[in-house]
Amino acid sequence: MAYRLFEGKKHASSYWKYRISPSDDLIRQVLDFLEKRQCCITCSILGQKGHPFELAVDVGCGSGQGTVLLAKHFASVVGTDVSPAQVEVALEHAKEPNITYRQCVAEELPFADSSVDLVTAMSAFHWFDRPRFLQEAHRVLKPNGCLALLNYTINMELSYPDCCSHTLNQVCKEFYAALQPYRSPHLGASSMELYREAYESIHYPDKDWQECVWVKRPMPLSSYMGLMESFSSYQALLREDPQKATALSQDICQRLMSVMRVTSVETEVTVAVQYFYLLACKPKEA
Repeated sequence: MAYRLFEGKKHASSYWKYRISPSDDLIRQVLDFLEKRQCCITCSILGQKGHPFELAVDVGCGSGQGTVLLAKHFASVVGTDVSPAQVEVALEHAKEPNITYRQCVAEELPFADSSVDLVTAMSAFHWFDRPRFLQEAHRVLKPNGCLALLNYTINMELSYPDCCSHTLNQVCKEFYAALQPYRSPHLGASSMELYREAYESIHYPDKDWQECVWVKRPMPLSSYMGLMESFSSYQALLREDPQKATALSQDICQRLMSVMRVTSVETEVTVAVQYFYLLACKPKEA
């Protein structure tokens, strides 16, 4: 069963403003995995050396932050999402001429059999009907095409100069603990387990699993708070008790500023994000 969340225009706009996308290094790891499996390709597309690949499909693309990272590596990139509002926001920010967006469910992709070089899902796979999506990804992937499923944990770590990191992150942990009761039961205790199960269920002989890739990102404290407020658990609390949700967020923000000894929510902090990912290559003879 697929789950439909994050579909309102306001939430979609929040996604564009606050949601983080994989780092260039993470995208490079995905592309290196794909390139090694398609090393026999000797074409040159778009006048670039080497070979941008032909087609990438970013499923559950949301407002398109991850989709745009693929543009310079492919002749064509298509972002798909079930939410009209998310696609609308993605289109509002679309600048690259080789990117298009389509509204569709993840389990029924509008692409021909064996036509796609790379299928990605960045922080979205856990909401899909996972067995059906994996079957659909297998259908549309070319032989030697690759599947990349990336996500990150909510347990982020903050750091700030001349500030006790332990004290700072104790406040963050209290925030995460307060949101835990509002976490979707569909996700279980950890979404990482859903991805690990998918990795085990994929019968491709050539696959890779990484569960602890830390990426550090500088951002204003306000953006960290906006990111946390975009998560499904906070949104669930907000729907149930808007006053409680707002009070929780304001309290956490004030406590973080107190620990940092700053007065502006625009003060920049470093946020360490733990990513995990699954890469798999469809066999040539499939």
